[in-house]
Amino acid sequence: MTPLPVAPAHALVSHVQEQRWLVEGLWSEEAVGIIGGEPKCCKSFLALDLSVAVAAGTPCLRRFPVRRPGRVLLYAAEDALHIVRRRLDGICAAAELELADLDIQVITAPSLRLDLDADRAALDDTVARLNPRLLVLDPFVRLHRIDENISGEVAPLLAYLRDLQRQHAVAVILVHHARKGAGNMRAGQALRGSSEFHAWGDSNLYLRRGTDDRITLSVEHRAAPAIPALSLELVQRGDALALEIVQHAGENARPVPVSVDDRIAAGLAGTGQPQPFTDLRAACRIRAATLYERLAAMTSAGRIVKSADGYRLAG
Repeated sequence: MTPLPVAPAHALVSHVQEQRWLVEGLWSEEAVGIIGGEPKCCKSFLALDLSVAVAAGTPCLRRFPVRRPGRVLLYAAEDALHIVRRRLDGICAAAELELADLDIQVITAPSLRLDLDADRAALDDTVARLNPRLLVLDPFVRLHRIDENISGEVAPLLAYLRDLQRQHAVAVILVHHARKGAGNMRAGQALRGSSEFHAWGDSNLYLRRGTDDRITLSVEHRAAPAIPALSLELVQRGDALALEIVQHAGENARPVPVSVDDRIAAGLAGTGQPQPFTDLRAACRIRAATLYERLAAMTSAGRIVKSADGYRLAG
């Protein structure tokens, strides 16, 4: 039997890899995860907004930049194809895009069962042939005939999707329902069925509708800090029906800095003078070792300038 590989602790990689995003702040590059929420919380609208953004290379929800645009493969199991088309047209209109210009491929098969070997093989072949940047499956309940409450039945399906992601370097979004009446539970724990769903996701987006009919979007990442929760509304403007971020008085409309380098840049922006290391660390809430490393990298890249008085943005 071949022994497992080991390495001395001091030889392990010590540097922090730069966070890579598919959609900055919302979805990590090549991440698998859940868009979850109770019925009528606009989960499908959010999944389609992400699809349009990735295919077009334009900001999702008109705010969150797409770092690596590309083809999108979509399977919408609950909605008729003409409804999917109408929703995509509305989102494109809100983003001032033409749907015909976007590479969004829609699986038109009447059913797709990920608990069947033949359907798994068909999806694998389709992903291999089309090489999408993003795969959207909506919703999970229409993709199987298993008991969602039994971990031993859920885990193999999620493991298959993880293998699909790794083999084809594709991000996977799985739309999934939350339990009814789970408004007082933590978002991830409110997902219907096995706890495997919450544990599986690299990036997870949760939607909840409040008593004022406003939708709250909360974000969770395995390897990056979460952005603050957002308020969303489904807005009709002319023929366009799309989710929009609700701006509160005094709220900054720019994307929230989410990467370490962006947090450092935001801490230096608008100060007008060099910032000492200790002040910058307090402003950014970053570990000293990580801050030293990123400051050195950003200085080498010409993004910031170091002087006897501290650090400042270049230019």
